[in-house]
Amino acid sequence: MDIKVVVAAHKSYTMPDDEIYLPIHVGAEDKESIGFTRDDSGDNISKKNPYFCELTGLYWAWKNLKCDYLGLAHYRRHFGEKKGRQILTCNTAKELFRTTDIILPKKRKYYIENLYDHYIHTLCREPLDITGEIIKEKYPQYFAEFENLKKRTSAHMFNMYIMKKEISDAYCEWLFDILFELENRLTDFVCDDFQARFYGRVSELLLDVYINTNRLAYKECPLYFVEKENLFKKGVGFLKAKFFGKKYNKSF
Repeated sequence: MDIKVVVAAHKSYTMPDDEIYLPIHVGAEDKESIGFTRDDSGDNISKKNPYFCELTGLYWAWKNLKCDYLGLAHYRRHFGEKKGRQILTCNTAKELFRTTDIILPKKRKYYIENLYDHYIHTLCREPLDITGEIIKEKYPQYFAEFENLKKRTSAHMFNMYIMKKEISDAYCEWLFDILFELENRLTDFVCDDFQARFYGRVSELLLDVYINTNRLAYKECPLYFVEKENLFKKGVGFLKAKFFGKKYNKSF
């Protein structure tokens, strides 16, 4: 059982000491080495990293890695075990894959508003709405679940998953087809550098659209945060966005 979890990073950082993890330098094109596998070799979209975020690492892994199971994590955010007190190990992952083909992080809950409203309050609305139009035109069987973003208040976030490679391949084929079409339709769209990362943000919401439409079974793992989340700053940022129209201009 060959499991590869690529860990997206844009700077040197301590990585998990376990055989399943492969640190990836995302946005590596024209950058000096940080000692990790680069996402600018083979078939790649490394130059899109300022907009696609960690997805340039996922794209590289999809196109260039051969393995039985493929996943994506972040240098400061990992799949966890033992209630999130340690990073998921190879042995635990293999045990989970005896009864499922997909591992997802525990859902994040939004208690005040639905997923769609949370997105449009904190980020530019146009990319998400146009994504809906693309799905309705190209993949109409997924549109009802996309519309459920206006009702659902929880989701598997952060573009994190570990899947059987053929399932991941099919998901990536679907996901990047939508995102590249979105890119084609937004050539004149103007926003600041942080908001320009909307491809990565939109894709976070599309994972469950794909999972739910295809009725794919999965197991959940807790999240493991290398650095402590500042929940106070998150809360203040959210309230400013919801009630005063102040869009996010940085990650919390």
